[in-house]
Amino acid sequence: MAEISHVSPLAPGTFPELPEIKGARFASVAAGVKYSDRLDVMLAHLAPGTVMTGVFTKSATRSAAVLDCQEKIGVDNDKGAAILVNAGNANAFTGKNGVSATKAVTNAVAKALQLPENRVFSSSTGVIGEPLPHDRITSKLAELTNTLSEDGLASAAEAIRTTDTFSKGAYRTIFTPNGPVKIAGIAKGSGMIAPDMATMLVYIFTDGKIARPALQAMLSDLNEKTFNSITVDSDTSTSDTLLLAATGQSGVDVEGDDKFRDALHQVMLELAHLVVRDGEGATKFVEIEVTGAASSPDARTHALAIANSPLVKTAIAGEDPNWGRVVMAIGKSGAGADRDRLTIRFGDILVAEAGWVSPSYTEEAGAQYMTNETIKISVDLGLGEGLSTVWTCDLTHGYITINADYRS
Repeated sequence: MAEISHVSPLAPGTFPELPEIKGARFASVAAGVKYSDRLDVMLAHLAPGTVMTGVFTKSATRSAAVLDCQEKIGVDNDKGAAILVNAGNANAFTGKNGVSATKAVTNAVAKALQLPENRVFSSSTGVIGEPLPHDRITSKLAELTNTLSEDGLASAAEAIRTTDTFSKGAYRTIFTPNGPVKIAGIAKGSGMIAPDMATMLVYIFTDGKIARPALQAMLSDLNEKTFNSITVDSDTSTSDTLLLAATGQSGVDVEGDDKFRDALHQVMLELAHLVVRDGEGATKFVEIEVTGAASSPDARTHALAIANSPLVKTAIAGEDPNWGRVVMAIGKSGAGADRDRLTIRFGDILVAEAGWVSPSYTEEAGAQYMTNETIKISVDLGLGEGLSTVWTCDLTHGYITINADYRS
């Protein structure tokens, strides 16, 4: 697997100073699962009473770790929990070896932290089809457990990267009459990004107190507006996992609290946008907004058709305001559209209306707009009230370079 030496031009200037989440401790090590001389395994230890929720890939070829997490996520237990993640090997399409490797890791973590095995969640990300060298992970458990710390989340973000060019983190703090509540999360993802659940690997922690059913419902709903609304290359991973842990250690009940919901939404959306900004080879961050569809599902279908079109994405990479490719993507999507009711805008520039290029549009204005790092394409279908927004990036030679030698 090729190492990435450059940082995405769309990367933020710095990694955020994530707050410590009471009841959550983290550790990271270099285990040599695939990479050499870099962090590639992280462990999170969560306090007794922690509520665990999650969403997972719907891929029919999902990994052993995903299947294991799905079996455990609905279990309530007050004895604490743990999450172990390795980078470099997806432990997917590895048959019985995948199951036994997952069990070996989760059982070893359970023993080391004195937890029930069904409260240990694992994730693996990287190359598909290669057996996971789980002994390299379990041999590092003593080091991991001995270095657990509440300030270890930034290192954990580094340890879960594969082709990511930068670590991804986000946080929010809300203030309530009963005290502050903190939310902090990390994510990894750069390629094979077209979520059908959550996306890539994402871990979010809060010290808020909330019952599992309420938190799961909130997570599932917000997921549709964030991680399920991004795409880099239209490919859904076998390993997509999002885990949200609420330790309850703040003592503040956030069930039904709109401020908490909004803050969680902001953290999730920021992490989702960071994944797009680190899209393999990306040079443009692109928002696709579709309104006026016959229904919101139709709007989403159109938005994703535009966002996933190689012709649209390469035009954006070349800074070509080729609005005809947007028209093409709408026409092929399969959702309802009427050519003569379409309106298309690039940013604030009216490009096309009533089935034809706008008399006010100039190619010079369109070309100038396409030089921006952040691009917005708006489409109104003129058919109803349905709307949807998705986010993507351009498609450059860099994407081909990264993926042509991904396993080397």
